Amino acid sequence: MNIEVALSPELIHLYDVTDKTVVVVDILRATSCMVTAFAHGVDSIMPFADLEECRAMSKQGYITSGERNGEKVEGFDKGNSPFEYMDLRGKKIAFTTTNGTQAIHKSTGAKEVVIGAFLNLSAVAKHVLDHQNNILVVCAGWKGRVNLEDTLFAGALVEKIKTEVKIEDDSALMAQHAYVLAKADMLSFLKPASHIQRLHRLGIQEDIKYCLTEDKYTIVPRLKDKSLLVL
Repeated sequence: MNIEVALSPELIHLYDVTDKTVVVVDILRATSCMVTAFAHGVDSIMPFADLEECRAMSKQGYITSGERNGEKVEGFDKGNSPFEYMDLRGKKIAFTTTNGTQAIHKSTGAKEVVIGAFLNLSAVAKHVLDHQNNILVVCAGWKGRVNLEDTLFAGALVEKIKTEVKIEDDSALMAQHAYVLAKADMLSFLKPASHIQRLHRLGIQEDIKYCLTEDKYTIVPRLKDKSLLVL
């Protein structure tokens, strides 16, 4: 098994994903919301790249959830804070975000797509080792650009399974080194990061602390057909 890291969804075309488990990560905050929602009993999440397609799912009884530029989409039921996803047991969610759902959409040719966050880091590590596929971590980034928090998750996953896999590319190595530097105090390490600053301007602090919490949950959402499920 080998592990690679695409630091942005714009780089996915450089990888053959057909034999891979792709781990999509958007720490702040889409995949953290998704993991939280499943941990609190939601039935399914259907990710959308297109905002209006997501909005239309309300007619089919879905909870509409989404953000653009870090803020809740007008007219949607939920935004992009994980604390909004703790009371939706049994519900179906249609979800669209600036970066995370775009990354999922671009990963759909993979052998398997799973959702990663610090919240379920060890569970994701166990899953990818159990399934024995080559691994590609796809960092959602910010509008095609690299961001630090998703890179740190990629590095954390590499660090956790490094004795069982071959580190295949320099981006995986870079991410691993960054995580080793950051892990003692990720909140301080990330303080100058662009998206952290963006969320601070929106008055969002508790979300950041929560999304950097490791191993709060043990579930691994997976893409089946067009929906995310915990199987």
